[in-house]
Amino acid sequence: MGHEDMLSVTKLKEVAQRQRVTIEDLARGIVRGGLDLQDAISAVRNWQRGLMRPLPKTEDVQKLAGTLSVEVREISDWHSSYMYAPMSARKVRLVMTLIRGRRVQDAIDLLKFTRKRAAPMVSQVLKAAMADADEHQADVGVLYIKEARADEAGIRIGTKRWIAKDRGRAHPIRKKACHIHVTVSQE
Repeated sequence: MGHEDMLSVTKLKEVAQRQRVTIEDLARGIVRGGLDLQDAISAVRNWQRGLMRPLPKTEDVQKLAGTLSVEVREISDWHSSYMYAPMSARKVRLVMTLIRGRRVQDAIDLLKFTRKRAAPMVSQVLKAAMADADEHQADVGVLYIKEARADEAGIRIGTKRWIAKDRGRAHPIRKKACHIHVTVSQE
């Protein structure tokens, strides 16, 4: 299971507009070794469009927050994922639609009483994202689920089998896997 803090596109735009900070000013703040001014301007433009190329590093997010004179948590979201979860994405999406957009505590309570096999897995990912947010001094009481999705991950390794059918035929048994992604944000 992986988790990280990441730059929030909407929060970055909102704070930059509120403080009237230009893209060039933000780019000057993140210039470092291996990233000259033109590359920095291009990177900030991409980040404001929602394209995370190049992927913003933790130090970039800290420098952006310093340039905007805000706390890092005010322009960050926290993401956690469970790669190759042993379940089909279709079944996990049923649980994801229940929690999407809710406050984190409401979602945990809901998952506790949901009678689906995916609920404990989603709860585990959600708690990891919450712990990461708490580690960065975010107010856990006002966190909400910004994004919750399940992507296909193909057939699970070691589960290619066959089942005998009539007239000597064999049909494949395909056990699927999925990637569970949860992003929490502060209001």
